[in-house]
Amino acid sequence: MSAPPRLSHGRLAVRPSLKPRALMDDPPEVATAWAATVLTIFPGLFPGPLAESLTGQALAKGLWRLDALDIRAFARDKHRSVDGPPAGGGPGMVMRPDVVSAAIDSAWDGVRPILYLSPRGRPFTQARAAELARGKGAILLCGRFEGVDQRVLDGRAVEEVSVGDFVMTGGEIPAMALIDGVVRLLPGVLGNAASVEEESFAGGLLEAPCYTRPPEWEGRATPEVLLSGHHARIADWRKAQAEAVTKERRPDLWRAHVARPADPDEARELSDAQTFAGTGGPMKEHDQ
Repeated sequence: MSAPPRLSHGRLAVRPSLKPRALMDDPPEVATAWAATVLTIFPGLFPGPLAESLTGQALAKGLWRLDALDIRAFARDKHRSVDGPPAGGGPGMVMRPDVVSAAIDSAWDGVRPILYLSPRGRPFTQARAAELARGKGAILLCGRFEGVDQRVLDGRAVEEVSVGDFVMTGGEIPAMALIDGVVRLLPGVLGNAASVEEESFAGGLLEAPCYTRPPEWEGRATPEVLLSGHHARIADWRKAQAEAVTKERRPDLWRAHVARPADPDEARELSDAQTFAGTGGPMKEHDQ
């Protein structure tokens, strides 16, 4: 039997779901849209804030896709247990490898990376967001309790990602943050593509201060150069301000920026180090 024809851009995609999500009612999905699949024991949290503003509009237009799969659907007992006591003793519970692996296997398409939101993961950077935006999507594993059994992370080549040096009760909110950071980079999501080029981290620096109307507020005036209409002077001012605020607030980014090579290929290799440089060591393994 001959292979089925490939879907062209704009052809609607049809996908099965273990638990249909009424909160994502029939978006006009195209088969080539960037796709996020979230593995969680709380699928009702999604899409949450991702259904609002620009990400929500893009979701409704089919510029990206979102599935929330319930990990408990893959449990093997009548109680739908997903966790067990930690080997070697200790507080809390650990998510079982047999249950989590079944959820991962049901979602994995052999293309998208599998990301586990964890405070011990590599910091999520703007460069990583841009890299994911150029791909087909991502599968995001949201842990709970004391974490996920290491064997499933190793056995399924899961990439651990951190959104900051702090601990949360689960990975769902960090997953939303990661998805938002990627989706806004997709073509057609932002109204002004130049916004992406001028914001924080885009050039290895934090963004310069921004101002709008009125020109004076409570005795505080908008910098005169921004009202001058002189584009070259405005660009120089913004660059100087970005350098000053980066040097003051993020010395790790400033050191990486100063050391950044002129060659674009070498600069891309360094980009992830710009936020990784200032992070501390591993934290207690709660999930983000």
